[in-house]
Order: sequence, then structure tokens, then C-alpha cells
Amino acid sequence: MAGSHPDWLAHHSSTEARRMPPPLGEMLKSYRVANKLTQADLAARLLIDQTYVSKIERGVRVVRDVDFLGRVAELLGVPLSDLYSANGHPALAGGSPDPVAASQRRWLEVRRYLNRNRAALAAAAVAMYSKTLRVGNVSLIAGEDWVPDEPVPLADITLKWVNGPQRVALDGSEPEAFTARPLRAPGSAYDRYTSAVRYLDPPALFENRPSYRLLDLDWSNGRGEMMFGLANYFDKLDISEAVGHETAAAMMQGRTSLSWEDLPFRTLIGDPFGFQRRAVIPAITTLMLRRRRTHGTATFLLHWRDPTKVATASGLYDVIPAGEFQPSSMAPWDLLNDFDLWRNIVRELSEELLGTPEHDGSRSAPIDYDAWPLYRALNRARHARQVSIYCLGVALDALTLATTIMTALVIDDDVFDDLLSDLVTSNAEGITVFGHPGEHGIAFTSQNVNHLLTSEPMASPGAGCLALAWRYRALLLAS
Repeated sequence: MAGSHPDWLAHHSSTEARRMPPPLGEMLKSYRVANKLTQADLAARLLIDQTYVSKIERGVRVVRDVDFLGRVAELLGVPLSDLYSANGHPALAGGSPDPVAASQRRWLEVRRYLNRNRAALAAAAVAMYSKTLRVGNVSLIAGEDWVPDEPVPLADITLKWVNGPQRVALDGSEPEAFTARPLRAPGSAYDRYTSAVRYLDPPALFENRPSYRLLDLDWSNGRGEMMFGLANYFDKLDISEAVGHETAAAMMQGRTSLSWEDLPFRTLIGDPFGFQRRAVIPAITTLMLRRRRTHGTATFLLHWRDPTKVATASGLYDVIPAGEFQPSSMAPWDLLNDFDLWRNIVRELSEELLGTPEHDGSRSAPIDYDAWPLYRALNRARHARQVSIYCLGVALDALTLATTIMTALVIDDDVFDDLLSDLVTSNAEGITVFGHPGEHGIAFTSQNVNHLLTSEPMASPGAGCLALAWRYRALLLAS
């Protein structure tokens, strides 16, 4: 039934409520003991790791994640302000006349609202743009010729590299972005949105990694050409998350729709598709389809993005794998060694679905892709036409204007089962959604796709991948 949750989307929650005394660690331990829960049980209810619960109970972890505290408040049945005070966060505690604390408290409230309502906010934001810019019926917009007429094989896309720094007109420090940057001292705001996140609401993963910046895009003659330079990940967040924050603040005023007058920073950006206006730093979002050739059917996986672990698209379902298009380290040799869409996709697949350690820049040598067994095996399967990888286009999330390269990875069931038999149920960013127990994924059907696109909080890039893949399913599943 439309609007109801299929059981394969259910994740842990609790309606059991009990008022517990502070501090936060004692509250959690008292609740856990009273309900005969282990730390692992409580961690599952709060969608975090058991070690996180242990640190909070021992008082060695100060929690600054507002969305996580909101989940704790709902679980324990206590006012959120009690948890703010109990956790020792002065900016979160109410009643202070200090303008700095008040500014930071308001920023955190908006940040939490943003993270809990991204899907609804994206739907409000997309309504501000021309319908001709929309990708399908999801909260994505694309510039003219940003989406090809049909999926393009990754092998038909040429990447070009531009050396040297590339100027931008906007970097998030503009006065129009002031409402998204709280005070850090009397009369002085944080200089960037990411600075506020780092000190007031840091997720588990928050690193300013080198990233590939998109400078141009062309889909001529059924092929593709993308031009890139170098930037940093925070160059993206200082624009995109500030735009999202501004939108959330406007909608918190009780508005039923948005107007450009409410959004001075979005208005300042102007053309969202201008490559020189801001740093356009894309992620790569991949819908992975496990194909049964004999039946002409497929299944896919989803990923629920845990707000305690990620800075963007938190609290949403997305397709998997997905990640920023960036080199695996800060080493100069990795800039070109990793400058490849397919290599990036395989790295994300390995990390998010197989649980391998993330390439965090700690290595002193580049990845030897040709010697990597998983990469070699997938390449052999590509040559045997048992694996196909396509680009569906490039688009922007209407809420944040964050850019995504949308792709679809089709893997024959026997290859999938051979190479990807030990998939993890959770990773550093969230929880993998497999479908019904004993099945290989969620059935790639009109009913399931339509339900996700209309009735669930989907990240817009993942929704775009699903919508476009369903449109071109005959081509993808026959390849």
C-alpha cells in the first residue's frame, strides 16, 4: 500500500520510553539495564556501533551530533534539552543569554532539522526550478545536455585533466551565507560552514580530502567527455551544505513553499550549472543490479546513511556504492593513478559492500589496480560482457546543489555470487538494506522502484539512478 513501509526497509526503532536521570551515560546504562539490553542491543536501536555506546556510558565520549541526541531523546522519552545539558554541550543547553551560545544553539537546531528532513526539503527546493531542468520526477536538476539521450558505457567516456588552480567566484565566505554560519566569538562568525560543522556537530567521517573538480561536460555523438581539475572536499560542502542549511532555516519558519527572497545565498549563486561560479565537485553514485539473464530480472541493494557517521545525505536511503570522486590519498602520484571513474567505483564497492578498510591516505605507494584480485576479476568479467557499467548522466541535488555522476553497474548473478558473496550488513557510513531474508536484494520491479521514489526518504542521486535505470532497463539488462 502506498506510503506503508515494506518490511525490507525496516530498521531498528523503539517506542519504549522511560525517564532517566543525567548524565547521558547513566541515562543510557539505566535504560539498557531496565530493559535487559546488551550494549550491542542498544547500539542497534540507536543505529550506532557498540563501541560508541561503551564510550558514552564510560563518560569518555562527548556527543555533539544533534541528530543522534534526538534519537536518544525519542528512545528514552526525555526532552531533548535535558540531553543537551546532560551531555555538557554549552551551546546546546537552553536558557543562556550569551549571544554566541544562542547563535550556535540556533545553528544546531537548523542543522538537525536539515538532517532529519532532507527529502522533504529537496522536494520544496526543486519546485523553485523550471520543470524542464528536472530529472524524472525526483529532486534532481540537470543543465542542458548534462544527461545523455541514453546510458553511455563508461569505456566511451574520456576524462581530461587541467593542471593548476582554477578560480571560483564564490567560496561560502560571502555575507549572503552569514545565516548559515553561527558566531564563534562575539561579533565574529565561523568563516566557513565546514568550520562550524567541525567544532559544533562533527560526524564520524569528516576529512578535507583532495577531490576532482568538474570543469566541463560534453555528451556529443553518443560518447562523453569530462574535464577535471583539483579541489578539496570542503570546497564543496562550504557551498552545498550552506545552501541546504539556508533552505532548512527558511522552511522552519512555517512556510509551505520557498521563495528566492528567503534564500540570499542560493540567489547569489545564480546559475547552478556554472562551472566557474563555484567548485563543482561530483560524487559518483552507482546503482548495482544483480542480473539473472535466464529470467530477465534483477535485484539491487540500498544503503541507509547514518546521521551519526556522515555529513551529507544523512538519514536517507541511497543506492550503493556511492562516494566522492577523489584520489585515494593526498600523494601526488595518486592524483593521476586514481583519476578514473571505474577505479573509483570499484574502490567504493570494496569499502562499502565488502568492508575493506577505506583508502585514507596512510599508504606510501599507489594502488596497483592490475594486481588487485577484485579489480582484475571485475575487469575480466567486463571483457566477457558479464559485467557492464554505464553513465546515466550528471545532475545536482535541488536542495544542496551538490553534483553527482550517476552510474549503473550490471553484474550477472553468477559473477556477483562469486565475487560478492561476503557482503557486510553495515559500514562506516550506515546500514546495507538487502531485501527479504534469504534473497539476493530488492527486486528491481515497477512496484518497488515506484514505492522508493514516492514514499521513502531517498537521497536524490540514488533516486535519479533508480528512475533512469528503470527508464532504460531494457538496454541495461540486455547488455
